[in-house]
Amino acid sequence: MTDLPKSRRTPRRGALLLAVSVAVLPMQSAAGCAAADATPAKVDPAKVAALDSVTDSPDAALPASDGGGNVAEPTQPAKPSSTGKAGPASGAGTAGKPGTTATAKPKPKAKAKAKAAAVDLTDPKKKEIAMELVSSAENSSLDWKAQYKYIEDIDDGRGYTAGIIGFCSGTGDMLELVELYAQRKPGNVLAPYLPALRKVNGTDSHKGLDPNFTKDWRKAAADTAFQQAQNDERDRVYFNPAVKQAKSDGLRALGQFIYYDAMVMHGPGEDSVSFGGIRKTAMKKAKTPAQGGDEVTYLNAFLDARKAAMKTEEAHSDTSRVDTAQRVFLKAGNLDLNPPLKWKVYGDSYSINN
Repeated sequence: MTDLPKSRRTPRRGALLLAVSVAVLPMQSAAGCAAADATPAKVDPAKVAALDSVTDSPDAALPASDGGGNVAEPTQPAKPSSTGKAGPASGAGTAGKPGTTATAKPKPKAKAKAKAAAVDLTDPKKKEIAMELVSSAENSSLDWKAQYKYIEDIDDGRGYTAGIIGFCSGTGDMLELVELYAQRKPGNVLAPYLPALRKVNGTDSHKGLDPNFTKDWRKAAADTAFQQAQNDERDRVYFNPAVKQAKSDGLRALGQFIYYDAMVMHGPGEDSVSFGGIRKTAMKKAKTPAQGGDEVTYLNAFLDARKAAMKTEEAHSDTSRVDTAQRVFLKAGNLDLNPPLKWKVYGDSYSINN
């Protein structure tokens, strides 16, 4: 039985073709994965130490794109859309118009919050886009609802990986999911596996799960109660915290998605290769919109920091989910993440037209 490193997850299917040589991956654990923290992450120490020196240079080499994310000839990065012209500073009259009342200039933080409130990723249509974008990277498919029944051991040192967000038997989030399902529907087909899931947590072992766990998982996946439990755990651990933090930072829908995708892969911890650490690295390079900074500049800094974190481990060395997806939308100035969207992950092309 192999002890599990302190880590979150790895891309599945298409992504694994690019990382077949890696058996154990090193990212910081998410909230549900935090139970598996007995052993340190096996990252490259030199690469982790270099994270503070990340710059925006990778962005300069990327192709520009049109409003839908189509790659075009290189251009300057698009500027964020304006929220309107502010009037003159308080106390000054409007030139040429005596008696006109001056308009106070909004504070940067207030403007940032207003922009963030304009388009929220929790909007059902926006959230569906987010789920499909993540699924393209995690499952090589836009049909994320087909993944409730997904389960396999992808030989990444985390035991079984399953469901819509890659719940793992070795990292704690699968255990919490099955516990929730048992609370809502006692005596369900997966409830008998709870003792075994508690024992294998933190390892890659299948002891007590084989030979019927995968079959019973797929059976449970047909139950709407189990599907809802997967949705709720995804939102509790990953989606809601990511969107809340992004809105607090003054980010619109694209930035909210960028945070969510990072949290899915890296987990919400605070070390240098987790979501919290990536955000801290970015904030050393650029101010968030809530701090009065430029939204595009900050998101480029965040994506630079995320790429650097990904490259500390071989299994995440392919950064196409950033380079030819999120960065393409950002260079197009599509901060509201509006369709049509076109992107590539691991060389495969995807599109959302409406």
